[in-house]
Amino acid sequence: MLLAKNLKFLRSESGLTQSELAEKLDLQRTMISAYEDGRSEPKLSTLAILSELFVVSIDELLHHDIQQYGLRLNQNKNIKILTIAADEQDRENITMVGQKASAGYLNGFADPEYMESLPQFHIPTLSRNSTYRAFELSGDSMLPLVPGTVIIGSYVEQLKEIKSGKTYVLVTSSEGVVYKRVFNYLDENGKLFLVSDNEHYKPYEVKGEDVLEIWEAKAFISTDFPNPKDKAKPVSLEDISQMILDLRSEIIRLK
Repeated sequence: MLLAKNLKFLRSESGLTQSELAEKLDLQRTMISAYEDGRSEPKLSTLAILSELFVVSIDELLHHDIQQYGLRLNQNKNIKILTIAADEQDRENITMVGQKASAGYLNGFADPEYMESLPQFHIPTLSRNSTYRAFELSGDSMLPLVPGTVIIGSYVEQLKEIKSGKTYVLVTSSEGVVYKRVFNYLDENGKLFLVSDNEHYKPYEVKGEDVLEIWEAKAFISTDFPNPKDKAKPVSLEDISQMILDLRSEIIRLK
């Protein structure tokens, strides 16, 4: 049973001391210490409170290694209720999030008034069956797409729908708004690996629970045509796979 390990991890991630958690459970601090050391097990009523407090099922709390594999709830849930702007004919607009608006977007994406204040447009050739959003690139991590390129993404409702090797715009609490090639390791360790097409940038990982929105890249708009000189040697899937292996080896070494 993994209760002791999971309880200690979830308490630490939530920024709670043993005394603070004990107060929420109406217990002595020594009982929390005993739970985390595996010397005692909580009653079912206490487990129910812990389940509600940490937003995790009792089964997962008892039997799933949350620290290593992440929360199952985060991997299967709908990421959030999407705020959508529409025109006078009740057609969904494509809302444009520029470079300067990216920081504000993290705080305002659920605010209808904020979303309506951003630029909006239509592209007739895109399917009407999806919801789209446009994000302006900053930096050169995804060459040959240059800074200022606008990526149009289709909304992805669940983390498990991410397809390894595809490019996505991710809105995350840890990294902000980023456009990367994504590899899905949620089942293995509860994380996503983000890879740049520009080989000068190292891959990195984000926790599934840190993801606020996902948009699968469907099109781009640019006033600069891609220049082969911007990318002397295209990165192949084999190159990306090797970068992922190198990163995972480095993570294991640091542990």
